[in-house]
Amino acid sequence: MYCSAMFNVAFRIVSDKTLAEEIMQDSFLKAFTKLDSYSGKVTFGAWLKKIVINTSINELKKANQFQFESLNEGNEFADINENDIISYNELKAEQILKTIQSLKSNYKIILTLFFIEGYDLEEISSILNISNENCRTTMSRAKESLRKKLNDNER
Repeated sequence: MYCSAMFNVAFRIVSDKTLAEEIMQDSFLKAFTKLDSYSGKVTFGAWLKKIVINTSINELKKANQFQFESLNEGNEFADINENDIISYNELKAEQILKTIQSLKSNYKIILTLFFIEGYDLEEISSILNISNENCRTTMSRAKESLRKKLNDNER
């Protein structure tokens, strides 16, 4: 019931089929061994998804592929402004997903959690254990990187 959904979550983060399968197995094992800590405040699927996300991120950290940028002095992060984003409705969803997968890992993860998994920025900062400001900065930079790659692909 949860296998394919959890595999997809892991795969979107790590972009490797074999690693995603291992993460899924590890996550199910973790969930089984920590079943007594499941409080029922959220659905089982949401609880399991958080385990999969955390396990995926930990795997990237082990491989040194997961690093957030430091904040610049100049308060560079901008509020997320949806008005200046190109019209994604005109692009195929598959193209957007492929482009997200081609971004560096921290951008890929934050965009996946926000756009695909539906987490808000506060939840993402908690999941990734980063400050809200760093989360907004990374989101802004990730969106800009996505926008540039999508614009380049249109040409």
